[in-house]
Amino acid sequence: MTRITQFAYGAACYALFLATFSYAAGFLGSVDLLPKTIDTDPAPLSRTAVLINVGLLSLFALQHAVMARPAFKRRWTKIISPRIERNTFVLATCLVLGLLFWQWRAIEGTVWQAEGGLAMSLTVGYWVGIAIVFLATVNIGHFELFGLRQAWENLHGRTPARIEFRTPGMYGYVRHPIMTGFLIAFWCVPTMTVGHLLFAGVASAYIFVAVHFLEERDLIKVFGSRYKDYMRTVGSYLPIPPVGRRPVPSASKSEA
Repeated sequence: MTRITQFAYGAACYALFLATFSYAAGFLGSVDLLPKTIDTDPAPLSRTAVLINVGLLSLFALQHAVMARPAFKRRWTKIISPRIERNTFVLATCLVLGLLFWQWRAIEGTVWQAEGGLAMSLTVGYWVGIAIVFLATVNIGHFELFGLRQAWENLHGRTPARIEFRTPGMYGYVRHPIMTGFLIAFWCVPTMTVGHLLFAGVASAYIFVAVHFLEERDLIKVFGSRYKDYMRTVGSYLPIPPVGRRPVPSASKSEA
């Protein structure tokens, strides 16, 4: 692939990400304008529906966890150009999410149904969670996180800058603000159906496992004691430091 072709590929992957993220926000928020959401055409609870939904979520977890690991990247970049590795990761994530949106089975049954002011507050909370996700990507380097910056640098023949440890914006208060935003969005809904509860429970479990058993181990290997200090001084998901914690100086880590 030429540099121009690689840039076009990276730009197309980024455009697909924007479309996928936008659809995901509407899908989880049950926006009626979309052709299908998490609660469209619900059917009675069945083993088939549960197995299909858990399988779709597991496929996303497997793709996301495996492709984000440094060991996989080292082997993967012997097959594809390192210049398009991040773009390909973004593409694969979008395709898996697209499959999930398409094949998701809505399940009947209401766990809770908020009304009036509480429903409005939960709806606002949901969109605040989505906003936190997006703003956190801006803090950490939005275009780099989704591969567009790498494509641009490659187009101009520049070598990507060395990864540095920084804690910009929300990362000075929470180690994983992207995940905080997702957790808020998963649970802060006025109507929690059985299908949505299944999604929220499995997706939340994946976040905790991926963050604490995969991502943070990789970050410790890369940044060593500096990241361990960060872990001691900043909470994982909530900006409420224990007594005795000291503020972290603004100094990036990548969110898997």
